[in-house]
Amino acid sequence: MGSLFRSEEMTLAQLFLQSEAAYACVSELGELGLVQFRDLNPDVNAFQRKFVNEVRRCDEMERKLRFLEKEIRKAGIPIVDTGENPDAPPPREMIDLEATFEKLENEMKEVNTNQEALKRNFLELTELKHILRKTQSFFEEMQDPALAEESHALLLGDEERGGQPMRLGFVAGVINRERLPTFERMLWRACRGNVFLRQTEIETPLEDPVTGDQVHKCVFIIFFQGDQLKTRVKKICEGFRATLYPCPETPAERREMAIGVMTRIEDLQTVLNQTQDHRHRVLVSAAKNIRVWFIKARKIKAIYHTLNLFNLDVTQKCLIAECWCPVADLERIQLALRRGTEHSGSSVPSILNRMTTKQAPPTYHKTNKFTSGFQALVDSYGVASYCEVNPAPFTIITFPFLFAVMFGDAGHGLIMALFALWMVWREKQLMNQRKDDGIWSIFFGGRYIILLMGAFSIYTGFIYNDFFSKSLNIFGSSWHMANISDDDIKNNELLELDPNVTAIYKPASPYPFGIDPIWNLAENKITFLNSFKMKMSVTLGVIQMSFGVCLSLSNYRFFKDPLSMFSVFIPQLMFLMCIFGYMVIIIFFKWIAYDASISYKAPSLLITMINMFLFKFPDSQDDYMYSGQKGLQIFLVLVAVACVPCMLFIKPYFEWRAHKSGKRTVRFGTVQMQVNGASEDTAVIMDQDEGEMPPPPPEGAPAHKEEEEFDIGEILIHQAIHTIEFCLGCISHTASYLRLWALSLAHAQLSEVLWSMVLHIGLGFKGWVGAVVTILVFPAFAVLTVAILLVMEGLSAFLHALRLHWVEFQSKFYKGEGHQFVPFSFEALMEDHN
Repeated sequence: MGSLFRSEEMTLAQLFLQSEAAYACVSELGELGLVQFRDLNPDVNAFQRKFVNEVRRCDEMERKLRFLEKEIRKAGIPIVDTGENPDAPPPREMIDLEATFEKLENEMKEVNTNQEALKRNFLELTELKHILRKTQSFFEEMQDPALAEESHALLLGDEERGGQPMRLGFVAGVINRERLPTFERMLWRACRGNVFLRQTEIETPLEDPVTGDQVHKCVFIIFFQGDQLKTRVKKICEGFRATLYPCPETPAERREMAIGVMTRIEDLQTVLNQTQDHRHRVLVSAAKNIRVWFIKARKIKAIYHTLNLFNLDVTQKCLIAECWCPVADLERIQLALRRGTEHSGSSVPSILNRMTTKQAPPTYHKTNKFTSGFQALVDSYGVASYCEVNPAPFTIITFPFLFAVMFGDAGHGLIMALFALWMVWREKQLMNQRKDDGIWSIFFGGRYIILLMGAFSIYTGFIYNDFFSKSLNIFGSSWHMANISDDDIKNNELLELDPNVTAIYKPASPYPFGIDPIWNLAENKITFLNSFKMKMSVTLGVIQMSFGVCLSLSNYRFFKDPLSMFSVFIPQLMFLMCIFGYMVIIIFFKWIAYDASISYKAPSLLITMINMFLFKFPDSQDDYMYSGQKGLQIFLVLVAVACVPCMLFIKPYFEWRAHKSGKRTVRFGTVQMQVNGASEDTAVIMDQDEGEMPPPPPEGAPAHKEEEEFDIGEILIHQAIHTIEFCLGCISHTASYLRLWALSLAHAQLSEVLWSMVLHIGLGFKGWVGAVVTILVFPAFAVLTVAILLVMEGLSAFLHALRLHWVEFQSKFYKGEGHQFVPFSFEALMEDHN
């Protein structure tokens, strides 16, 4: 939890790697995933770096693997995932991988080309078979004298009808079914009706040899007279991509051709099957290894891409790198470098030197699968500044709790918790099935957040005594309605519960846990719950904001800033406590001091707070909550008002005074230091009052440059902005926590409306009719409950809880101006490509 509360201590290190050992060392560091390399060649073009050729070779290997993967998926062959994570292969193995991928690609391209040619021949023969079969019926129809006379009458003019009928020419072919109507109209218009078209559909779809799609086609035969029409018909067929085939005129020739076509189709089908079997065997063999090949190729590419960030020394035998790494893991990093040196066979050890720099280190929080979701919520607002207090460990509890305050229904929380528990239980299986481009990955990534939100909602549901909008009478009610007469019920009396009526209420036996279930039937239920939830929301808000202000003290102490402790933290906390802390105290005091018998005498909290700032107090001592109230409230207001100029002027004054006396107003100065021949700006810790050097702060603590020109006006404006923002923010943020009350009320009312307007319909009937109606109505009730109350209301409560943390809570101590630690990690690389 230490690194989660505050980021890991980071250091900038310099690596000296021998050229022959650099590849193996970077490979070991990639497996470790604890080093973030800096680019030492920012001005060098990507195509001019040392290992650009190796990166291009890796890109080519990935292209070939993607081609094989596409072919495997097209063939419907499952890719074997054994979970194996091989190490990055040595550079000499890269040549063998390239040869293997080249051989597989060429073989697949050759097989695909041959298969496409065979399929094209098979398609042509199949179409010719259908033409010979279908046109036979056309010619048999043309032998009918009536049809022959009709066709001649359509094709010949009036002056030629009396003579001998002329011999007609014809063409036969195949065309796509969807093009046939347009094709027929074009023939009629272009040939002016001087052609005779007969067509029929091929019953079975044919496979396109290029795309592999199933295409529906039709066989047609066109009769015409003369060479001119023949030329025109062929051009139209060519324009509509119709395929023409030779068709003999005599039945004997057609029968002989059909026999030959069938023989060739059988032979071609045998060759196609053998080709398909060979292609399938090659793809099955590749599918067993393609995932491992992808991992190896990507690791090699990542290593060479990282090596391109390094510099060469003057001897061209050593690579120099700079990297950020956690101080606590330096020993593991050195062991990885030692392993890499041993694997490469190099006799010169790799060197790691720590450097001191004024640059702000990256922020690194060690997380696991449980805390990573909550850390992502915080990082969505802004990555923590280096060594700044991280809100994530507190968010683990406060976020699901504030969500549950707005989503307080035990039944809905139970459904949510069971859904999250199912995701946690089947974590490994679902992790392999999840899609990164869908909403499912969002739900799965936040499974532990949903689990805690559901668990806390069950708790608050029992506090509110809400279970699908109905109360549970677990401990027995403290109200006894047997003494209420029918006349009172008819007159709507005593349905507004009054604890002063001792006939129906026993003050000595309050409900043990949560709210008494009898309030679900009371007319004044909303009035009672509104008062309770409103005060509870303000109380929770002030507690969380006060805790946020207290966390700022941890930042000031860690960065050794006593001036901010006394000039910022103490006035802020006093201002908050004198006004809003006092308001929370009198809320509890009013609950304790005023029982049901004298509750009518209790003054309004809102009026009390307004009169407190107006210095307007009642004349009678009996109207005060407690003795000494007037003096205490005047004192608190004066203290709160006095805190404002303290926040505004104390810090600028001491900075101005220090500047005038010639003392440093900052804790860190800058000097120049030579590190291994490279000039580095390093931070040197200087004491404000003396010239001696105190113990160094955590490595990489933010260094503040001393301004050459001290502008007191700019500092005052900056301090005034922060002061006004805090003072006004205390008021607006406290009011913002009323959303806890508003969302809770809205969720309860929606749940009650859904119950009364949907499920209550079935429960209103008796006997078997009621059972049937309930069975019919329940699916609608379940769907609406999940869609509206769980999804929509849950999303609304989630967003409001997120806003309360980002704005109302984190603004008191959290800047979020850091940058994320992104180490060179093969594991993260593989996750990005899955």
